[in-house]
Amino acid sequence: MVLGKVGESELAWIAADRGLAAAQQSGQSTVTGSLLRAVTHCLMTTGRFTAAIQLANDAADTMQPGLGAADDEYLSVYGTLFLAGAMAAARAEDRATTQTFLREAGEAAQRLGTDANHLWTAFGPTNMSIHCVATAGELGDLQIAADLGQRIDTSGLPTERRVRHSLEVARALSAWNRTDEALTTLLDAEQIAPEQVRHHYLSRELVIGWVRGTRGRPSQPVADLARRLGVVGG
Repeated sequence: MVLGKVGESELAWIAADRGLAAAQQSGQSTVTGSLLRAVTHCLMTTGRFTAAIQLANDAADTMQPGLGAADDEYLSVYGTLFLAGAMAAARAEDRATTQTFLREAGEAAQRLGTDANHLWTAFGPTNMSIHCVATAGELGDLQIAADLGQRIDTSGLPTERRVRHSLEVARALSAWNRTDEALTTLLDAEQIAPEQVRHHYLSRELVIGWVRGTRGRPSQPVADLARRLGVVGG
């Protein structure tokens, strides 16, 4: 899914499609479910939200019979399918489906009981919470996204998830005209994972918006960040 995060959606789709073919041959539900989650994300990056919602739901339905004896890996993949589906539903402005998927993911996270990174899912109660923030932002509930997002402790999550959450919070703060806080959040994230911030489409969109929305010259911190991201000359 890295290619999708840096804006290479078509390449991400090709990679996910090839990976899915290999996963299906393995006959392992968790591997197949994990790849279907990747395909769901690829569908989202190309704007096919309805297809992404349907795929996430169908994949979770396929795994549902195994929940009775599910181990932590199984629960993690199952839960992240619903998180991916919730993001797709939020981008499609389908509030009801978003909430339904978040509830399903929340039940899996509660059953798992702790933050973990089984099969690189970073699934658990905290990841569940940060998806509540992300979906709120997509649905236009900016104050909820900004205020809730700042209260979540992501220190126990993998760096990629921590920084991704910071980008979501920065976007919500910026949209709520709290630009100084958004900039601070983005700069803090850059300290943690400079390459991720510099190449992620969200950070680039934010900085471009700040530069273009400023009368005259942007502030020095914004100008410096813009140069580091390579979104302006000079």
